Amino acid sequence: MSRDQIAGASGAIPSPNIWHHTATYELENRALDPHGRLWAAMTAVCGGWAGRDVLDLGAGSGFYLPRFAAEPGAARTVTGVEPHSDLCALARRRTRRWANVEVIEGVAQRLPLPPASVDVAHARWSYFFGPGCEPGLRELDRVMRRGGVAMVIDNDGSRSTFGSWFRRGYPRLDPPEVVERFWSTQGWERVAVDMDWSFESRADLEAVVRIEFAPEYAEEFLAEHEGSYVDYAVNLWWKRF
Repeated sequence: MSRDQIAGASGAIPSPNIWHHTATYELENRALDPHGRLWAAMTAVCGGWAGRDVLDLGAGSGFYLPRFAAEPGAARTVTGVEPHSDLCALARRRTRRWANVEVIEGVAQRLPLPPASVDVAHARWSYFFGPGCEPGLRELDRVMRRGGVAMVIDNDGSRSTFGSWFRRGYPRLDPPEVVERFWSTQGWERVAVDMDWSFESRADLEAVVRIEFAPEYAEEFLAEHEGSYVDYAVNLWWKRF
């Protein structure tokens, strides 16, 4: 499926995992961070989201929207922005019980939000991968309120088992030092978080690895790794506006 075949996604780069393997990506989301280390780091960075207006950018099927919307500590409003129309529909269905959640079709480069309307922004493995994401950063400058905090979560290719797979599976990506220099130049700070992929079964892990990497890499990684657990490191980039 090409970008032009997806309604409302002009300017979006198709995601090879969740866009085409939505059910398997759900397994991945459920396996990630079972001990809540990333959520604890996010809460520490932004001070929580209770009573605040939250933007989940690249919301996908809405997996994380209820985490922001539900009590205790519920946000005042939660807006999910996602370019893929089918995923928007799934996110709306997932969050229909929460009156404080809205899902809008859109892209990071042209956020469908008014200026100074967001207190907390969250983007997880979506668009903001370092050099090249400047148009989206300018949009964050526009929509963030004074004192608000934006957070971007991305893989740390410099450490962990998954990090080594990431480096080997995507050799053309910018090296970690280039990405870190980019964010630092843009005025963002980094929190390194060690967490886990912990799957209910080996079959679930294998299915997820096969949507995250090209076949030759996926089979290589699976052959060298036993069990249904993978240590996983991420970077939490953040900025106060």
